Amino acid sequence: MMKTILEQPTRDELVSRINQLQENSTAKWGQMNVRQMMRHCILWEEMALGQKKYPRVFLGRILGRFILKAVLKDDAPMRRNSPTIAPMKINTSVGDDVASQKKKWIALLEEHRPGMPDIVHPIFGKMTAAEVGLLLYKHTDHHLRQFNV
Repeated sequence: MMKTILEQPTRDELVSRINQLQENSTAKWGQMNVRQMMRHCILWEEMALGQKKYPRVFLGRILGRFILKAVLKDDAPMRRNSPTIAPMKINTSVGDDVASQKKKWIALLEEHRPGMPDIVHPIFGKMTAAEVGLLLYKHTDHHLRQFNV
């Protein structure tokens, strides 16, 4: 069975892994440092919770559902260097320290529950809470793997 952020044991696992991140954690791939990655994941959380909205991406309108089905077809990790939308590309310095970002990220993760409202993802379009739960686990796992935790 695929893991979903909507289940407490899965959130507990991710929180434990997030707590392993340190100021000096280095990426195995990609261009973001640990602070940038955490900020990126916080923005993703805010979008998944409906707190932030981003406009649909043109290519996503054409291929978004197809890509989502491919990503969610099994429990394989997301591929390295997966694309993201421009507002979630963090390529400047991030002021908050790792400890502060951990606290915010974990608080956002803990807000997810079954029955959450659907969202409109900028690439994948309308997503059910169940789809968000699966994708959010994969996204978080992807970035924690990126930093070897």
